[in-house]
Amino acid sequence: MATREIAGATVQVDDEGFMTNPNEWNREIAVEIAHEEGIPDLNSEHWKVIDFCRNTGQATGKSPTLRQITNGAGVTTKELFSLFPKGPAKKVAKISGLGKPEGCV
Repeated sequence: MATREIAGATVQVDDEGFMTNPNEWNREIAVEIAHEEGIPDLNSEHWKVIDFCRNTGQATGKSPTLRQITNGAGVTTKELFSLFPKGPAKKVAKISGLGKPEGCV
């Protein structure tokens, strides 16, 4: 398993850069990964989705799917794509410190 430094912390990551230990995650790491993913600022709507994903990931051990995110976080698919462009389920999972969602290519 590879490691990398994000926001001053050394974390375990897989080949695609997804964190493999969600317990190593913090909000500073989320901000830095968001910047890397082309999201310059995380607003309250971003955090609502990230917090939902974190809670779901902790409860199920898996990253939520796009449908679970839209239903659970109370955002439309269009809003989710606006917040996390170009693959929102995958992008929010990475920012949330979770593994790659099942079914994502």
